[in-house]
Amino acid sequence: MFYDPDSKERALRHDPFKAIVVPRPIGWISSLDAQGRINLAPYSFFNGIASRPRMVMFSSESRKDSVRNIEATREFVCNLATWDLRDAVNQSSGDYPSGVDEMEKSGLTPAPSMKVKPPRVAESPCALECKLVSVTQLQDMDGNAIDNFMVIGQVVGIYIDDRFLRDGILDTGAMHPIARCGYRGDYAKVDTMFEMFRPETV
Repeated sequence: MFYDPDSKERALRHDPFKAIVVPRPIGWISSLDAQGRINLAPYSFFNGIASRPRMVMFSSESRKDSVRNIEATREFVCNLATWDLRDAVNQSSGDYPSGVDEMEKSGLTPAPSMKVKPPRVAESPCALECKLVSVTQLQDMDGNAIDNFMVIGQVVGIYIDDRFLRDGILDTGAMHPIARCGYRGDYAKVDTMFEMFRPETV
């Protein structure tokens, strides 16, 4: 079949877009507001976008607390969302009033970062400390502004739990990261890794 996302006729019960762009890493973003209060929220539009220098992005559908906080303080932390922390990740996604500490609500412990002021989640095995590069309000193909904001940060520090280092290599599979998948409530757990290398070309 051909699915026309702009058609008013619903050929499927649910839009398949998010079921095709999978799995999506979860950016579990911790930030501080201008008063120094902690905010923690998961974002499924998240990924690494550069390695020299290291950069990540997340996109927020509306100017939520995370975006406003980062605009004000220019710092944030990306905490790795894992299978063991899945309930806390979900709890932190609640629609809390501004100023509510989602780490506390989720039973998590703030741990001091090394190069930025926002704390990392102590229970998470990895965290990326970031400085703000840009916040961009997205536009559609006709140039109309949409209520979606892309935040790009440069990684200035990386925390790794030593338990997951094997001969100087981070064992991603052992951490069991979780990712967002298709429809409401759909997640995946990364626990199987395989190797495949680029072919040699003349």
